[in-house]
Amino acid sequence: MRRHRKVKIVATLGPASSDFATIRALFEAGADVFRLNMSHGTHDEQRARYDIIRRVEAESGRPIAVLADLQGPKLRVGTFAEGPHDLTEGQAFRFDLDETPGTIERVQLPHPEIFAALQAGSELLVNDGKIRLQVQDCGADFANCTVTAGGPISNRKGVNVPDVVLPLAALSDKDREDLEFACELGADWLALSFVQRPEDVIEARKLAKGRAAILSKIEKPAAVRAFSEILKVSDGIMVARGDLGVELPVHSVPPIQKRLTRACRAAAKPVIVATQMLESMIESPMPTRAEVSDVATAIYEGADAIMLSAESAAGAYPVEAVSTMDAVARSVESDPTYREIIESSRQAKRQTVADGIVAAAREIAETTDISAICAFTQSGTTGSLIARERPRVPIIAMSSEIPTLRRLCLTWGTHCVLTPSLERFKQAVVNAAKAARDFGFADETNQIVVTAGVPFNQSGTTNILRIAPCDERLIYRTDPE
Repeated sequence: MRRHRKVKIVATLGPASSDFATIRALFEAGADVFRLNMSHGTHDEQRARYDIIRRVEAESGRPIAVLADLQGPKLRVGTFAEGPHDLTEGQAFRFDLDETPGTIERVQLPHPEIFAALQAGSELLVNDGKIRLQVQDCGADFANCTVTAGGPISNRKGVNVPDVVLPLAALSDKDREDLEFACELGADWLALSFVQRPEDVIEARKLAKGRAAILSKIEKPAAVRAFSEILKVSDGIMVARGDLGVELPVHSVPPIQKRLTRACRAAAKPVIVATQMLESMIESPMPTRAEVSDVATAIYEGADAIMLSAESAAGAYPVEAVSTMDAVARSVESDPTYREIIESSRQAKRQTVADGIVAAAREIAETTDISAICAFTQSGTTGSLIARERPRVPIIAMSSEIPTLRRLCLTWGTHCVLTPSLERFKQAVVNAAKAARDFGFADETNQIVVTAGVPFNQSGTTNILRIAPCDERLIYRTDPE
């Protein structure tokens, strides 16, 4: 009987992974979702990658999710007249709107929105936090600072402002163009960068018009503070540990990761843990022990998905990186401690008929000889609710809606199967039994749990739970018309 990996793997595509053979190999190695990073590459390049993904999908017969990751506004200093300068601790340094090339004493910061939000005592971080400056006094077009941690500063280095909410929209003009392109292309998920408040997510949702699900990247302190409100209006979450580790003390990131992961599970919304998971595999065929432990920790915490960035997009060993994640996941998920942790963190907040149905499905599967839970789902909600229960048996999500199945590829434990549009419950049970057999989760001697809603093909109607044999002859013999 097939061993089913629960956590999903997101692989970013890029220069090292743009041809059919590599993308196919990444999928076969275990990638469930492919990320198109809109910060790099042209629309034509992204379209070519998307077309290959859909070709792999068609040949494999399994839905594949595409996640388009929007860049977000990039805050950068201007240029310097004489190349890089070394800022030293204790020196004065000024940011302003003057376009004159910078010196050891000042540089342009072409973002009036930053000056509008600063106040004395605010902190500015340059070059991924390697340089830190504290604002002494400021106005509408300047900020006089003291360097608190020195280092080399050069042309167009990035700037972070960790302790204020900037009056900047999460979507730049480029992001709006990229969002429309990604939606027209057929992306299943949109990852939104620079989220500070729930209104940022609501704006993106209006532009997407239901064509893609919205995943909020939590990478700023303001987003952590407003997380409950952001989660309510998001379809999923990414714990973007790179920028979080720049704008917050690095030791605060693991507790935030754990807290956000649990909150997403309670809300039945998928969460990706991202950034530097197997960073050394950009150049090495083997990860470090610490990286393996980091990946394992995210899985033990119950994350829906773990993500590769440069490792699969630009590294020398993209397929090996996916294979490593897959091997770590299978090892963790076979550990009895994993089940103990996952089940002890289950939060029972059941308020609807669907909540009760999926909880009962999980309990029946764990107390009787059940091989899989087959969930018929129109919008994907039932599949997500079953995944929240983290059952011990595989979840087979079945739908006639291919966009629903593709989005569910990001959700823990779900094996997505396209089914014809059905009118009667007996047809659903027969299709579920066939899928369980075809994909190696059961044979004719086994039983499955089937959940569905009547009337069919309507969202939010999950109201039936059936324990069914996988032998179709027995289904026809015992089930009424």
